[in-house]
Amino acid sequence: MEKKGYSSRSWFGSVNHYDSHGKKVGHSSPGMFGSMNHYDENGKKIGHSSPGMFGSMNHYDAHGNKVGRSSSGFFGSKNHYDDHGRKTGHSSPGMFGSWSHYDD
Repeated sequence: MEKKGYSSRSWFGSVNHYDSHGKKVGHSSPGMFGSMNHYDENGKKIGHSSPGMFGSMNHYDAHGNKVGRSSSGFFGSKNHYDDHGRKTGHSSPGMFGSWSHYDD
């Protein structure tokens, strides 16, 4: 299990995303009705996430195609799945609202 990167909260509900070397690779901003809009490091929209059933989040690319989902795991973690339901990784909560991301 290799650490893939991490995310940390920013101002007004935004989240900054970093690779495993600490380079910023994008950010996410809150959208309507609990959704999040995702942007690359240049500010180009690359997708969005919307709440799903039973506390999960459905993830979509910039064209609206479903690319995966995330659901709750143990001890506050999140498990990530591709669009075919295969587990691709997980994220564990860190200190001060940050998250560490891992490939499985």
